[in-house]
Amino acid sequence: GMEGLDVASVLLTGCDGGLGLGLLKGFLEQPRPPQHLFAACLDPQGKVGRVLGCRTGPIPETSCPLADVTDPNSIKAAVGKVREEVGNAGLNLLINTVGTTRRSTLATETAENMTLVYTTNTIGPLQTSQAFLPLLKEAAEAESQRGMSCSRAAIVNISSILGSIEAAEAWEERQDVCYRCSKAALNMLTKCLALEYGGSGILCVSVDPGCVTPPLGHGTGPATVEESVQGILRLLAQLSATSNGTFWDWRGQSLPW
Repeated sequence: GMEGLDVASVLLTGCDGGLGLGLLKGFLEQPRPPQHLFAACLDPQGKVGRVLGCRTGPIPETSCPLADVTDPNSIKAAVGKVREEVGNAGLNLLINTVGTTRRSTLATETAENMTLVYTTNTIGPLQTSQAFLPLLKEAAEAESQRGMSCSRAAIVNISSILGSIEAAEAWEERQDVCYRCSKAALNMLTKCLALEYGGSGILCVSVDPGCVTPPLGHGTGPATVEESVQGILRLLAQLSATSNGTFWDWRGQSLPW
């Protein structure tokens, strides 16, 4: 339906800019914004602070647990802050939006690029999902009468069509081997999470937001981050048990792995 996504608590990683910041704004503008909205970022005084500072109307309890997804201690501290706020209700929705890239071709790709991008794009979401599992499980149990959904308990990994082995999109435009490999690996992580956590009532999906940098220029992508965010929020509102362990784009279309 068009009534928007109704979810009590959300944690977004990577809110310092781009899609993470866009999703934060999108959640704040929902007809029923989350009661608890956690914007994990490296600089709470930066753009996130400004977005939260110029809010009008009812503000959900928002906080910025400082989080570096490559640092287990930083993630652990963020989990502690979220637990203080949500208590036994747990965390309903974890969105791993943190991502980085290095422009490269196959000829210029390096071990340094591969390691840096994989550490952020693949290991980051793994560590974050592991750390928040107890809170996600609590949310799934608290809402055990509901079917699987983002309102109950879910992990959404922001991936990319460039990580699809079958689609193998836009090779001429951008090879970026380090990025493609990290997102293909993230997609496998999504499948692993779905297989392991699905039994606990936690839904796990990969989503391609369509706003890759630089744009692919095929006219299939969203014109703006805002357009992507609206599409993603519409998609998240519609996911159910049959969506567990699947790959979607911002338009709500199923993508090949």
